[in-house]
Amino acid sequence: MEEETTSKVPEVTLVFWVIKIFATTLGETAGDALSMSMNLGYLTATIIFAAVFLVAVGAQIKAKRYHPAYYWITIIATTTVGTTMADFADRSLGIGYAGGSALLLTLLLISLAVWRGVMGSIDVRTVASPKTELFYWVTILFSQTLGTALGDWMADNAGFGYSGSAVVFGALLALVAAAYFWTRISRTALFWAAFVLTRPLEAVLGDFLDKPVSHGGLALSRYLASAVLLALIIVSILVFPQRAAKRSH
Repeated sequence: MEEETTSKVPEVTLVFWVIKIFATTLGETAGDALSMSMNLGYLTATIIFAAVFLVAVGAQIKAKRYHPAYYWITIIATTTVGTTMADFADRSLGIGYAGGSALLLTLLLISLAVWRGVMGSIDVRTVASPKTELFYWVTILFSQTLGTALGDWMADNAGFGYSGSAVVFGALLALVAAAYFWTRISRTALFWAAFVLTRPLEAVLGDFLDKPVSHGGLALSRYLASAVLLALIIVSILVFPQRAAKRSH
């Protein structure tokens, strides 16, 4: 049967990374729209998005097989709650971008280590049981939140700005891609490296779209940017159907 041979996540292809970029950039603009444009604040926005995240994860885990809509809605949910959570910790709690990035990196590494210790593998192709899915989504949440903090730190504190940060993260991703094609480095390690690095790139791109011109952004409406990104995601899913990844035991 299909559920015995496939996992609950999509195949990692070029289309996967394109949709992931759209989805997590949407998370950045939508998170800022709720917390800033609607003036709800980081804490209230985090609570709202956390509730959406829990509902989305519940639906994803309950599903018997990979379902594109469930999967990508959950990815967007991890990004929106990750955006507001990182902003709340960095700005409202005063931890700062560097401190927040260090804390979240530690949590991400702990999550991966516990996942590997309990399940024996952190290969995403093994994501087929509820327990493995819980590890997967907790790890995704930490990686998305880390990306927000890291992107903000590079753009603001480190002084690279939005364009400079995009170049840095783009170059790092190019190195990961080169390692994938021309080395024998673990494909699982490279996947997680790419997943983590794409998030700060998308955080920077999201900020570039909606931040004021005086801060180096384009000052686009967060609502318009979010609507366009959502449309791109829907079109990508419909035009380029994805299959579930072959299950790895």
